[in-house]
Amino acid sequence: MKVSYKKLWVMLAQMEMSKQEFREKLQIASGTMTKLNKGQEVSMSVILRICEYFDCNIGDICDAIKKE
Repeated sequence: MKVSYKKLWVMLAQMEMSKQEFREKLQIASGTMTKLNKGQEVSMSVILRICEYFDCNIGDICDAIKKE
């Protein structure tokens, strides 16, 4: 399985929030931000921090996609 954060990027676009602003407001490390941009796994604590900030569920910001 792989992770897709497309829903997160759509949410940011709808809120007119840049990725840089998002990173700064949530105090996400640059390495973690790189992982998010590449669709790699990040720690559950980061996912939960994002969910708490946006008052949403995990499924609202990411999907698990089966690798072909």
